[in-house]
Amino acid sequence: MLDPKVRRVLDGTSIAHLATVLPDGSPHNTPVYVGAHGDRIVFFTGPGMRKARNLRRDPRMALSIAPADNPFEPVVIRGRVVDWIEGDAAWEIIDRLATKYTGSPYPREHARVVAVIEPGRQAVGVG
Repeated sequence: MLDPKVRRVLDGTSIAHLATVLPDGSPHNTPVYVGAHGDRIVFFTGPGMRKARNLRRDPRMALSIAPADNPFEPVVIRGRVVDWIEGDAAWEIIDRLATKYTGSPYPREHARVVAVIEPGRQAVGVG
């Protein structure tokens, strides 16, 4: 279940930073568009991108979000990717996220997939 304060941030346009684990065990961090999808969290990526390859090998991840309206009340989520959505169902989510952030659907020139995150630990604020 998503904490209501976390959902509020996910419904906004703050950029999240996704941390994954590289094959050698070191961290990999990249900015992503995120949103809520039911009680789970979604983001999209190219199927061959480093973050996708990392998460298919090891689904553990963390998100850090500094809300645009209050960056001093960050949101931190740890969890795991539990599903990948492809095809038309993915593009519906991708377009929803892209429109939220940019006002336009996402271009179709490259393949994209949606990662579905089951949130574990959710923290709001510093402490």
